[in-house]
Amino acid sequence: MPEDLISAVETACYHCGEDCGSIVVYHDDKSFCCDGCKVVYSILKENDLCNYYQLNQASGISFKRRSMERYSHLDNQDVKEKLLDFTDGRQSRVHFHLPQIHCSSCLWLLENLNQIDEGILQSRVNFLRKEVTLVYEESGTTLRKIVELLATLGYAPVLNMDRLERVQVSAVEKTLYYKIGLAGFAFGNIMLLSFPEYFGMDSSAEATFARFFGYLNILLAIPVVLYSGFDYLRSAWHGLRRGHLNIDVPVSLGILALFGRSTYEIWTHTGAGYLDSLAGLIFFLLVGKWFQQKAYHTISFDRDYKSYFPMATTVLRGDLETVVTLDQLDRGDQLLIRHGELIPADAILLSGQGHIDYSFVTGESQPVPSISGEKIYAGGRQMGGTIKLEVMEKVTQSYLTSLWNDQIFDKETEKGITSRLATQVATFFTGVILVVAFATLIYWLPRDLTTAFHSFTAVLIVACPCAVALSIPFTFGNVMRILGNHHFYLKNVQVVETLAGIDRVVFDKTGTITYGQGAKSEYEGLSLSPKERDIIRSLVHQSSHPVSRQIEVAFRQDALLPVKDFVSDDGLGIRGEVEGHRIVIGSHRFVSGEIEPDLPGTWIKIDNKILGQIFQSGRYRIGLLGVIKDLVQRFKLSLVTGDHAGEEAALRKIFDQKTEMYFNQSPQQKLDYIKGLQAKKEKIMMIGDGLNDAGALKQSDAGIVITEEVNNFVPSCDAILDAACFSRLPVFLRICRLSLRVVYGAYFIALIYNIVGLSFAVQGLLSPVIAAILMPLSSITIVLFGMGISSLIARRLGLGSADGDSSSRQE
Repeated sequence: MPEDLISAVETACYHCGEDCGSIVVYHDDKSFCCDGCKVVYSILKENDLCNYYQLNQASGISFKRRSMERYSHLDNQDVKEKLLDFTDGRQSRVHFHLPQIHCSSCLWLLENLNQIDEGILQSRVNFLRKEVTLVYEESGTTLRKIVELLATLGYAPVLNMDRLERVQVSAVEKTLYYKIGLAGFAFGNIMLLSFPEYFGMDSSAEATFARFFGYLNILLAIPVVLYSGFDYLRSAWHGLRRGHLNIDVPVSLGILALFGRSTYEIWTHTGAGYLDSLAGLIFFLLVGKWFQQKAYHTISFDRDYKSYFPMATTVLRGDLETVVTLDQLDRGDQLLIRHGELIPADAILLSGQGHIDYSFVTGESQPVPSISGEKIYAGGRQMGGTIKLEVMEKVTQSYLTSLWNDQIFDKETEKGITSRLATQVATFFTGVILVVAFATLIYWLPRDLTTAFHSFTAVLIVACPCAVALSIPFTFGNVMRILGNHHFYLKNVQVVETLAGIDRVVFDKTGTITYGQGAKSEYEGLSLSPKERDIIRSLVHQSSHPVSRQIEVAFRQDALLPVKDFVSDDGLGIRGEVEGHRIVIGSHRFVSGEIEPDLPGTWIKIDNKILGQIFQSGRYRIGLLGVIKDLVQRFKLSLVTGDHAGEEAALRKIFDQKTEMYFNQSPQQKLDYIKGLQAKKEKIMMIGDGLNDAGALKQSDAGIVITEEVNNFVPSCDAILDAACFSRLPVFLRICRLSLRVVYGAYFIALIYNIVGLSFAVQGLLSPVIAAILMPLSSITIVLFGMGISSLIARRLGLGSADGDSSSRQE
């Protein structure tokens, strides 16, 4: 066959599935409705991506009546900067809203773009928000080429020049309203035309009218099945093509069985059919779907946008340092970012030496040097000394939250038992329902044809495994929301289940069980000159470590001087150069270079001369004794710290004698300790300050960062605990454990519902219309049960309101 043969044969487009009409473009023995669809197919074939069509037949975007937009303006550097989320000159990150995303083939194709354009390093799709996030190499491709590629494939992005403008996601798509309207219109009219049947009138007396009304009912039912019920039929077909029995398979079978049987009876004049039941079935299924979407959208919004930490940063107001939350930042504000702190907004570097770690954004931890005047992107972490920035552009809290939830930081832990159970139930449930439905049909066929079809359809419709699948995200999601209201911020709902199953709690010491602020610092040693005091304050001013912050408070009356070559050695100390003087502050081993003895205190050395040491009278957090007393009854406890063992005797009075305590531990030793416990099959929750224990927090099953003012969490942590709420930690863990029981209770209710519903359906005592009403109601009931009981438990535990922890915050 010629390469491009024009034919008048009517057929469906291989790429998009639309009717080609009178013009068909043939290519590679396949039919296309236009050259655009043919070009996309050619691109996919050339890059060995034709699995796209195997996932969902004819799932492409039609190019008929579509003109390619011109994207030359994307070569403009100013335009690029408005669109890019991040760039370091080598790699760039950008996200687009793609309203054309509609199926699993779209997901598969968009996440394999790197096979078409090798410059694309990573592609992730958020299916619900219809967004794609791309990371690409500047040397391998350009933003314009990527946008043109997306447009060529049928996914022309909505180019939004202001990242703060959120693409509004409607709670319910407009097409669903149209489908409900059509189904409701047909349902009412079919019932009206079926009144003679309802009142038992003799149809033989007016056979002509009866047949006419029957044919009219078929005409009304066809668009109901093909348009209003299309989503169910398509989903079932796609599932079967992938060898998966999803919940829409039995629903679609019920729809087709009712339509097929009704059409046969009306056409052969052997009955009136069940088209009223069919239209009512689809109408109530769609109404239930609408109600579900409205309810879930409201709940999900509350969970997704109100449960995350209120990020804060230090803003300079004249000579004063003020901590403000992210939403209070304005363009032009000057920020003070210390070593290890996150950069919360796109900004210009005003002063200081920037060493920006963009692993939060790209996954690569190599710090990028920055000089005064350069742009610094939100999500970077300063790994040098203190820098001063000026905000160029605010970014949304949701952008930084999305970075926190990036797959780069996902832990390779297996699903919890409830998640595994939900997956197994969903896998086998549909098969069981199909067996029961066909057994019911076979049983009733020789006895009563009408009852057979009604029972068969009712069984297919009333049974629903959705309740099991919905119980986890909404019960745990509600717990996540409640904990967020009380300043315990979880990364995602899976963390709730992880916290419910932990065996051991591992504590860091400084900044975790002791206050990062407010402790007294006492200096012992040689007398310090005013110049030396200035040098000491200037160096510790660069660090966000609790010990550094405490020392700076003690030297707050002294002057701040410029610092060069600042270096922080995790777990050991800090060093740098101040006006030509080399200064080292840290542990005795770090400052003196001697391995033994490692003396207590924080030591100071200026120009190779050890001047003395500073002792911190670390104040233990209020409520620590009660927290330990509660936790020791349920968990094994450990204390792993880089501090000296001088406080062991005092700590033994607080912790149980069985508590394992390890002192002088480096970050690597903390990490190795966690790995050793996990090798013994223990589930570990670690609580630290995120500074010298980032590796251990990431390795633990649940890593919790405790913070007082400025957020110093690491991307790999699973939760953030406001230090003022530390005393409520046992209560937070208790609600996680109890929520697991709520999920099991929801599973039991779902089981009872399905048993009762099926018992009525197989006996022919349940009509398909009633079954269609009960199916979405069962899902809503399970969701409300999970959220209601978890909220009741929260109130019983004293977590009933967002202000419930005000007393603890004021202590």
